[in-house]
Amino acid sequence: MSAEQLGNLVDSVRAAANRVCPPEETAALVSAALQAHLPTRDILTPEQLAGDPDGYVQHVLHVEPDGLFSIVALVWRPGQVTPIHDHLCWCVVGVVDGVESEVRYEVTEREGDVFLSRAEVTENPTGSVCGIAPPGDIHEVRNAGTATAVSIHIYGADISRVGSSIRRRYHLPVLVG
Repeated sequence: MSAEQLGNLVDSVRAAANRVCPPEETAALVSAALQAHLPTRDILTPEQLAGDPDGYVQHVLHVEPDGLFSIVALVWRPGQVTPIHDHLCWCVVGVVDGVESEVRYEVTEREGDVFLSRAEVTENPTGSVCGIAPPGDIHEVRNAGTATAVSIHIYGADISRVGSSIRRRYHLPVLVG
């Protein structure tokens, strides 16, 4: 792992995350920090880059000592996908290698029934950076390419303590059309 790449990213994220502002603004500031210091796949070992055929793999790279943020690398084999979920905190993602597809959803009520409806579909190629913050952060992410994808996720929480940034998984039907 490139200690210099990680150190530069940590310093930049620390400066952005320490500013006192609403979560959406923090996500925007951290997005700019990640865009400026998006590491290469060299940040992971060859063993970490192999991924897992059973699902995407999370590698915690840094947790700020006061729990303000965590930096995590996710390795996705082709077709691997998250459940539809939302987050405990703001989240920023940068694609280091490959292509990830993100579908954002909105909760919709129709005739007393509750559904999810697709609000936005985005293809995020290598070099893309985006951020989200609750509420309004219901989404799923998948490796949309034919090769392993690697992304850096920065969460406004201590992932080593909480285990995951996922607050809730959604099992509602998805409206089509």
